Amino acid sequence: MKRINFSRNKQRLIRAKRLRIRIRKLQLVADRSVLVVTKTNAHIWAQLIDYNTNRTLASSSSVQLKLKNGNKENAKLVGADIAKKALALNIKQVIFNKSGSKFHGRIKELADAARENGLEF
Repeated sequence: MKRINFSRNKQRLIRAKRLRIRIRKLQLVADRSVLVVTKTNAHIWAQLIDYNTNRTLASSSSVQLKLKNGNKENAKLVGADIAKKALALNIKQVIFNKSGSKFHGRIKELADAARENGLEF
């Protein structure tokens, strides 16, 4: 099936859905939690999810930290915060899910901050 007529956003959503299915299968085999990053134009969110129990273990966001927006500097703060919460739960290794976004800009800054604070992808 050709996807020529799909908009760029529709293609991103299809790609993200395929990725979620692959990561869920990988997580069930690897017994690791998944660090899911979601972004909008205004904010950025990060959640640690355990798909075996279908529970959110920890979360952090630019909204929760009362930051004005989700720019690169604030993405670093969110990444550091989620890493500290994960280490408090004795979680050091995670699977990184960028929700269909490119590993660039705010997503990259959040991931780098999480790595600097002790998480391993």
